[in-house]
Amino acid sequence: MNPVGRIVLIAAYAVLGLAAVGRSSYQISTKLAEAPLPYLISGVSAVLYVVIAIALWRGWRRVALWGTSLELAGVLIVGTLGYIESDWWADETVWTGYGSAYGWVPLILPLAALWVLLRRRSSTSADAVAGSPDEVAS
Repeated sequence: MNPVGRIVLIAAYAVLGLAAVGRSSYQISTKLAEAPLPYLISGVSAVLYVVIAIALWRGWRRVALWGTSLELAGVLIVGTLGYIESDWWADETVWTGYGSAYGWVPLILPLAALWVLLRRRSSTSADAVAGSPDEVAS
């Protein structure tokens, strides 16, 4: 993975994780009874962001890939259900409105991360199939 892209993704996930941890910790500790589903989903998303940041930092590609896939699914499901079943959501989550409260970063970030993670994987696979230039020359 490109080192600059990796650092940008780690920083983005770390900042989003800290913001989500702060928001969800406050919501869960002070007003969970008001809106348990949204606040618990925000808590899950906060943990997921931190796990993804750590996975990217440590080079755990498989964990990062699964985490970002789960994140994207969560954003799409919660975002869609927010419009279909608006009475389920007494308050917003990080993923409500496809992450609109966070500038749509929760929607864009997993797409970018998946693109980076899968792009490297597919180019590595293509290199393995084609053989390295050294193998072809010999």
